[in-house]
Amino acid sequence: MTRRAPPHRSDARPSRVLVVEDDDDLALGLRDNLEIEGYVVQVAGDGRAGLDAVRHDAPDLVLLDLMLPETDGFRVLRALRDGGSRVPVLVLTARGQETDKVRALRLGADDYVTKPFGVLELLARVEALLRRARPDPDTTALARLTVGDVEIDLASRTVARGGVPVALAPLEFDLLVALARRRGAVASRRELLEEVWGYDAAVQSRTVDAHVTALRRKLEDDASSPRLLLTVRKAGYRAAR
Repeated sequence: MTRRAPPHRSDARPSRVLVVEDDDDLALGLRDNLEIEGYVVQVAGDGRAGLDAVRHDAPDLVLLDLMLPETDGFRVLRALRDGGSRVPVLVLTARGQETDKVRALRLGADDYVTKPFGVLELLARVEALLRRARPDPDTTALARLTVGDVEIDLASRTVARGGVPVALAPLEFDLLVALARRRGAVASRRELLEEVWGYDAAVQSRTVDAHVTALRRKLEDDASSPRLLLTVRKAGYRAAR
């Protein structure tokens, strides 16, 4: 996997990562690897401390274990999203069942890594999430995109359906934009993985499927019979024009 320089903000402030992990050895290893890459790292040992850290210290990204004392990771995710936080969340857990992944994504997680994991892959996902969470100044001239009655404001990274705001996680927004920009053309899962997630398509394509499902739940009248985000059998997905 090709390594990239860690993303930093235009004001030269290092990106801040909050690690919410109760395994002291793993938390230390994560902190060391992230700090070597130039990030400022804070560690919280339980879910309640993690929530407090997000609310008081405003990190740029959260690495979140699911099996936590005090408040588990699912409850942390729900509390963050219900409270209006849009901080990117990368779930990091030993719970590899698909049902757990789907539940975490539906609650607002942006990505999911199962333990044990490769450090290089984890760092690549961290970089991709941070890069996509920041507004791109080049989008200000592109105005808006539409998918049916859904309006996408690229400059402010906001979405509304029928004039009603819809809260999307950063990767959900990027996935919607990637489909909308094709104006009805089909995008394969491989293309979406490379464009939206920014890493090699060897990562399971179920990641794309889970995020499309989450988008449909937020944007469709009936997620089981979508009209806006359509599946093209054996090819991928496309957005309605």
